Amino acid sequence: MAEKIRVRFAPSPTGHLHIGSARSALFNYLFAKHNNGSFVMRIEDTDQSRNVENAEEKLLSSLKWLGINWDESIDVGGEYGPYRSMERLNSYQKYVDQLLEEGKAYHCYCTPEELEEEREVQLAKGETPKYSGKCRYLTPNQKEAYEKEGRKPSVRFKVPKDKVIEVHDIVRGKVAFESNGIGDFIIVRTDGIPTYNFAVTIDDHLMEISHVIRGEEHLSNTPRQQLIYDAFSWKSPKFAHVSLILNQDRQKMSKRDESIIQFVEQYKELGFLPEAIINFVALLGWSPEGEEDILSREVLVKRFPLDRVAKSPAVFDIAKLYWMNNHYIKEASLDRIVELCLPYLQKENLLPEELNEAQREWVNILVNLYREQMNYAQEIVELTKDIFVDELTYNQEAIDILSEEHIPVVLSEFNKQLEQLEEYIPAVIKQVMKVVQKETGYKGKQLFMPIRVATTGLTHGRDLPETLYLLGKEKVLKRVKILLTNKHID
Repeated sequence: MAEKIRVRFAPSPTGHLHIGSARSALFNYLFAKHNNGSFVMRIEDTDQSRNVENAEEKLLSSLKWLGINWDESIDVGGEYGPYRSMERLNSYQKYVDQLLEEGKAYHCYCTPEELEEEREVQLAKGETPKYSGKCRYLTPNQKEAYEKEGRKPSVRFKVPKDKVIEVHDIVRGKVAFESNGIGDFIIVRTDGIPTYNFAVTIDDHLMEISHVIRGEEHLSNTPRQQLIYDAFSWKSPKFAHVSLILNQDRQKMSKRDESIIQFVEQYKELGFLPEAIINFVALLGWSPEGEEDILSREVLVKRFPLDRVAKSPAVFDIAKLYWMNNHYIKEASLDRIVELCLPYLQKENLLPEELNEAQREWVNILVNLYREQMNYAQEIVELTKDIFVDELTYNQEAIDILSEEHIPVVLSEFNKQLEQLEEYIPAVIKQVMKVVQKETGYKGKQLFMPIRVATTGLTHGRDLPETLYLLGKEKVLKRVKILLTNKHID
């Protein structure tokens, strides 16, 4: 009988969805779908001090925007619920009691101050800090004395001494840890709430999670979780720890690193397309067979075995992300990209909130003209700024061009032909250019450059007839006439 594949993404609600966490979610999702398995979305909220209001909603919203949908979670339910750790508190207690009864865990009465003092002494000696185990062998009388002082105990797991903890990792192969370097760790805090390592292990077991796919930073948690599995004689899931994501300097990415946009919500706010983010993130530490870079979600699902996840770190190449998003922008429907760009133009008061039919057509041409240059939709404002300028200024290069002898001839004929136009659309403007060429004898750069510089102030730009259409007949004629009467060039 084939193994039932069940994977989970279990973030803590401590803030926005980080790009590294999004990758973990995506790898779990792709692996589940590749194997016709189940993808579980679970909230690990046992560390109440770190939980942030509304973070849970933001996490779910960001994942949904990416199109990473789950089979079981707090919003859709499922037979293995509840799907918040704090709603599962009753399910943990019997396992705590079992460990205490079997002598595999014990109550610890050390205060935070005592633990900090112990830590500082070990650091001063050059030792790696770990709990000394001083409460391991407390007598009933000592426990009673501590409780009379009002101390509330935590519960620590009794780590076996001189044991090698072996973990078989799908990505890294066999990984071994020395138990003597771990120290007895807390599984239940003084407030009665289990710690992450204990809760996540119990939850993964009870939810029948078959594979735990997560970032390399969780590798240090694995021996503690493996010890808990062993203590209950449970079969542990298969682990796969995905490589770190490095910045462009090949340094470990920190949340203060401003060279990288780090949170999914920021990508959405900037006007990235979710399919581009999915494609890019999938290639951070995983490679398909072949040389393709552009891979749809369907293709990713079809091609995603874990054995192609890399052990070496992935480098976050922002230039590649921009290239990839630009590709998807060019491939998307114009209507979709217009809807993506509109809010940025409206926020800058460049367009009204409500558009009539003519304005809508104008925006369609604007966005279509510039989308080939867009890395993300917010750039539409910067890319099109010259379209919205009322008064032109000319740099020295433009002045030099406008000083050439043939310029008045070209601009006069262009002005004459433009004034006669009844229909001002790109196709008709293009025909005007041909008429000006025929009447003046100037063509190519000698024809287009004077018109471009006179009407835009620029020596380079997008398609000229469409640019002139976007500027509007009135503004174009005004600018040409100013130059013909030599009233203003600076």
